[in-house]
Amino acid sequence: MSAEITAEQAQQELLDEFEMFDNWMDRYQYIIDMGKQLPAFPEEWKVDELKIQGCQSNVWMHHRREGETLHFDAVSDAAIVSGLIAVLMRIYNDRHPADIRATSPHFMKDLGLDKHLSPTRSNGLNAMLERIYRVAEAEVAA
Repeated sequence: MSAEITAEQAQQELLDEFEMFDNWMDRYQYIIDMGKQLPAFPEEWKVDELKIQGCQSNVWMHHRREGETLHFDAVSDAAIVSGLIAVLMRIYNDRHPADIRATSPHFMKDLGLDKHLSPTRSNGLNAMLERIYRVAEAEVAA
C-alpha cells in the first residue's frame, strides 16, 4: 500500500471489499488468509519493548520512519490475530503520521469485527491500534 491514497480511503476500500461476503465466516477466513501473507518478522524484534500488552496471543510490533511516512511490521502466533495485524498494516503502513491521526480508530466496528471477536482479541486489536496512533502522534509532535 502506498501513500498515494489516504488511510481513510484504505479503510473505505476494505469496508467495500468486505461487502462482497454474505457470510461472516467467509470474512473471517479472508482475514486469516491475509495474515498468512504477512512478511517475515525478524526474531531480534521479538523483545519485550516491542511486545503489545493486552493481546491474547503474543504480538510484537516494530515501526520505522521511511522518509515522510511510517512503516509498521508486526507478528502474532495466532492465525486470527495475524489476520487482524494484516488488516492494520494494509491501512496504516506507509502513511503520513498526520494522516493516521486524522482517521477514526473505530472503523473496525464498521467491519463488524467487534461482534465476532472474543473480549481478549478485541482488547488486543485495540491495543495494536493504540500503539499505531501513539507512534503517529509522537511523530506529528516531533
